[in-house]
Amino acid sequence: MSRVESIVGRDVADLAGKAASEFVNLAKISVEACGRFVVALSGGETPKSLYASLASGEFRSKISWPRLHFFWGDERPVSPDDPASNYRMAFEALLSKAPVPEKNIHRVPAEHAPDVAAGRYEKEIRDFFGLPDLAWPRFDLVLLGIGDDGHTASLFPDSDALRETRRLVVAPYVEKLRSHRITLTLPAFNRAANIFFLVEGKSKAAIVRDVLRPRPGSKQLPAQHIDPQDGRVVWFLDQAAAALL
Repeated sequence: MSRVESIVGRDVADLAGKAASEFVNLAKISVEACGRFVVALSGGETPKSLYASLASGEFRSKISWPRLHFFWGDERPVSPDDPASNYRMAFEALLSKAPVPEKNIHRVPAEHAPDVAAGRYEKEIRDFFGLPDLAWPRFDLVLLGIGDDGHTASLFPDSDALRETRRLVVAPYVEKLRSHRITLTLPAFNRAANIFFLVEGKSKAAIVRDVLRPRPGSKQLPAQHIDPQDGRVVWFLDQAAAALL
């Protein structure tokens, strides 16, 4: 059972600053203990605000960038220079502005066919962590958001991907998007040491309430399946997103 916390910021900037402070603290602890800090990044506007904070003068000098490794929790089936690419957003907002060695950036090879990209990314993760078959990685930190329907990463309601128990990475077809997505699976997420949900805006208040204060008998939402074993979940919310809690 994971430890769940909520941290509320006044606005998006305050939320990003609080998350950046916690990111820096976790990175310091992990680098001192293990020599590295391994993060799975997310797409979306709220994570982008966090990345901008981490790249700012306030935080950039406090991080041992050569000791950090960056993966992604999910990706769209596009080339890395496509405006829709989660990799491109994170690179432009953070990775191009910090002294991160190129070898420490482990992007999803999403320019290939989705199933091929998923297979190659799973191999990359297994090779990095030195995992045998059926073993799971332990990311030091995973960043996630949440959609209005309760999806997180690219795990959507009723998706077969929610029932995956063997693969680290899959490429489900998402009917509502009429597109494939490439995503880590629940067992991969649920071995993480820390998970940050980053959520802002009035439009997210109802789904945040439904996830964190579910009604008896309500259907379980994808974000509610995020329950890391021996891990910690922190919801970083602005006041608008936290309004119904």
